[in-house]
Amino acid sequence: MAVAPLYLKGHSYGEFVFDQSFAQLAGQMGLRYYPKLVGMSPLSPVEGYRFFVAAGADEGALTALMMAEIGRFCRNNAILSCNFLYVDPQWRPLAEAAGCALWLNQQSCWTAAGAADFEGYLAGFNANQRRNIRRERKAVAAAGVQVTAMVGEEISPQLLMRMHDFYAQHCSRWGAWGSKYLTPPFFRDAPVALRRDLVLFSAHEGDPNQPLAMSMCVHSPAGLWGRYWGSEVELDHLHFEVCYYAPIEWAIARGLRRFDPGAGGSHKRRRGFVAEPRASLHLWTQPEFDRLLRRWLPQANAETLEEIEAINAEIPFVARSHEGPQRE
Repeated sequence: MAVAPLYLKGHSYGEFVFDQSFAQLAGQMGLRYYPKLVGMSPLSPVEGYRFFVAAGADEGALTALMMAEIGRFCRNNAILSCNFLYVDPQWRPLAEAAGCALWLNQQSCWTAAGAADFEGYLAGFNANQRRNIRRERKAVAAAGVQVTAMVGEEISPQLLMRMHDFYAQHCSRWGAWGSKYLTPPFFRDAPVALRRDLVLFSAHEGDPNQPLAMSMCVHSPAGLWGRYWGSEVELDHLHFEVCYYAPIEWAIARGLRRFDPGAGGSHKRRRGFVAEPRASLHLWTQPEFDRLLRRWLPQANAETLEEIEAINAEIPFVARSHEGPQRE
């Protein structure tokens, strides 16, 4: 009737919800923080995690039943925590009612405002930032570089492996902090069914199959998510064009409602992305550890919301509210 997909992890890499302070607190209390249970889309800061429940079943009752069983599993196996990351806003009240603690973090998202094209989208910016974005896009074009979106059957296995090279090269720039999670077989063996959900933005001088830089996103009928990227050239504003402007233009042309560009990057805010809260939910099995964190969380969450409000008060465009994850 219901299932909760979870991972048992011995680290916090690839989650984009940074709980290292929790691990530090556990160490100070003489507790073992790892391994821990995690529920999320693997390596993806994509909102939408929830338990799967059969149609017609009582989702609230089953969520409570499964949370209780997860708690027993953790206690019986000396697991300190179970963490549900980037949860579906519609599922969140059920999980909180079942005993989960709420922690808010910050992410950015673009939401369509009904513009017919990119120029119409720019009309929502103030005059100064509208000029800046046009100047950045013109600089890339003046260098002889254009960006082509490639989807579905247009994406060859060779192009996917080229994307791997860009991805690996970009990760290597950050040394020990370059989190290279996707392996060559992910790109090499991507089935046709997966390619239907991918879009590659190829920056090139002539043939889009010979890119100088490239970003990779995932799309659905409603939204766009991304992005991994890399470049073999140093060109001013190319990152903004390949990772933000071209995807937004592509999304507008196809009537997509939102674009989630991934974690991090305050520079997104001046280019059309609004700061928004993202919820994670947590169960802790050690009573004192649980009490300390639940006492801290309300103030931490309030400060996060205040920071988001302050950030969005300074953005140079008219913002729209987040509509939540879309399931197709």
